[in-house]
Amino acid sequence: EFLPISSSAHLVLAPLLFGYELQSLAFDVAVHVGTLVAVMLYFRHEIAAMVLALLESVKTRRVESPDAKLAWMIVLATIPVLLLGLPLKSLLEMLREDDQLIVLVIAGTTIGFGLLLWIADLRGRRARGELSLSWKDALLIGLFQAIAIIPGTSRSGITITAALMLGLT
Repeated sequence: EFLPISSSAHLVLAPLLFGYELQSLAFDVAVHVGTLVAVMLYFRHEIAAMVLALLESVKTRRVESPDAKLAWMIVLATIPVLLLGLPLKSLLEMLREDDQLIVLVIAGTTIGFGLLLWIADLRGRRARGELSLSWKDALLIGLFQAIAIIPGTSRSGITITAALMLGLT
């Protein structure tokens, strides 16, 4: 996703605007899995290099290559969404039952996180590369990504926001 727009919001707003029934949460997840598969296919060579480096680092108990470090950072960044996924799933199911509330949430998160991205874009130092990430940085980026479960919050936009706030290029 190279555009900071919320696909979850589109999956909710389109049925409301055009008057057809809202799809199940399982359908939304399937759409996101499709996006994940497309991204994994596109970056298959980079992912393969990181997986091999990750396995080597497990075997040697040392993180020696940039690919291994990035792989471990991705593993760490995944932890927050795993921990927050179930509680936020309950919130999502509640929101999906109230059309007016979900529209307000989408509007608020789109505007709020759009402004936050704009501020991060203006103020971000852009002085660090991805290999300078610490485990705390990875967890913070992962925490921001977990927020993207809420409709109106773009996964790519919130990730870019967190990275810019951390001074990344």
